[in-house]
Amino acid sequence: MHQQAPHHTTTTERGSFAVARCSCGWSGPARRSREKARSDAETHTVEESRHTA
Repeated sequence: MHQQAPHHTTTTERGSFAVARCSCGWSGPARRSREKARSDAETHTVEESRHTA
């Protein structure tokens, strides 16, 4: 069985927006709230771990 690499997310700021990105190439929408961007990253990580389980 092929094992995927773990998802490593980061949150970066561009001007007044924050964007969540993942090592798999995923990126979330630009958010004015850093907390929402972090939540996007957390949601992505949880959803991807369910797909690989």
